[in-house]
Amino acid sequence: MKIPSSIWTLLIGIVLTLASLWYGQNHGLLPTAATDEAVLVDGLFNAMMIISTGIFLLVEGILIYSAFKYRRRAGDNEDGPPVEGNVPLEILWTAIPAIIVIGISVYSFDVYNEIGGFDPHAIHEAPMHQESMAMPGSAMAATLSDTPPSTEPNLNQEKSDQAMQDPATAEVRNADQIPQLRNAPGVGIVAPTIGGSPDRAGKPPELRVNVTGLQYAWIFTYPETGITTSEMHVPIGREVQINMTANDVIHAFWVPEFRLKQDAIPGRQSEIRFTPKKAGDYTLICAELCGPYHGAMRASVVVETEEAFDKWQQEQLVASKETLNQAVAVNPANLSPNEFLAPYTKDMGIQPEMLHQIHK
Repeated sequence: MKIPSSIWTLLIGIVLTLASLWYGQNHGLLPTAATDEAVLVDGLFNAMMIISTGIFLLVEGILIYSAFKYRRRAGDNEDGPPVEGNVPLEILWTAIPAIIVIGISVYSFDVYNEIGGFDPHAIHEAPMHQESMAMPGSAMAATLSDTPPSTEPNLNQEKSDQAMQDPATAEVRNADQIPQLRNAPGVGIVAPTIGGSPDRAGKPPELRVNVTGLQYAWIFTYPETGITTSEMHVPIGREVQINMTANDVIHAFWVPEFRLKQDAIPGRQSEIRFTPKKAGDYTLICAELCGPYHGAMRASVVVETEEAFDKWQQEQLVASKETLNQAVAVNPANLSPNEFLAPYTKDMGIQPEMLHQIHK
């Protein structure tokens, strides 16, 4: 029995759809999703992977089928039939990609808005100037160079001054040596920013961390506690705001598991917000070529429970105190010196009696 071509088309379409849906959700190309924002980005990536897989299988399948079915047979030396074109088919294969691109664009904008990338109120913070409307490309250039003189407040300078009120941040930044550049003309942005999600619009973040990039290290300061460290700790479930700048050249804050990347630019105060959701140790990578040792510019980012984060903060505060006895070790159980040091001295062959004599 000959199966109608319409049935074959339907069956092939079902197989391609199921294969595309399966691979789009099981490709395994992305690392762990460690933030709420990562889930949104992964959804967009998976949707594009489903569409791409379907198109790839369809196009390659047609090519292989055509190459086999219409191959030249032995003894066939005639020319193929002339094909002048097919207007309905050309309209179809133009309309379908257009619809796909528009759909992905709308979905991408929605994801960008949900992670806080679109701030409709930012334009009111830096009004559009008449002279900037006639400057093509000024928005992109303004992220790297200063803008013409203006009577408007330099919000970038204001953010820098606010960050420098933290003594720990002031010790590691050289804001007094790098002029804070003005806003991008006509766009209303101070620096690259990913703010809070729409449901948290206007609300302050639950944790602020000032990040300073320099060749070739990241320095993290916590304004609320005065902690300075070379690795960043953040608790699960609390929205974190990263305020960052660079002391020398352009760096880029990138944690693959967070699905977020933001430039740290000298003279500009960049901002990025995220909400950690999965505990683990992750790697912060500088994603902007910043010098010969760029590849070594990495730092640890620890996502932990609220209890573990509070404990870490207490340990950092104790370690930063000037009192030597508190800075050497943390003794939360108030043990005697012999009891506290016993686990560390046992493997060294030091007897408790010797420790007792030392501490007399």
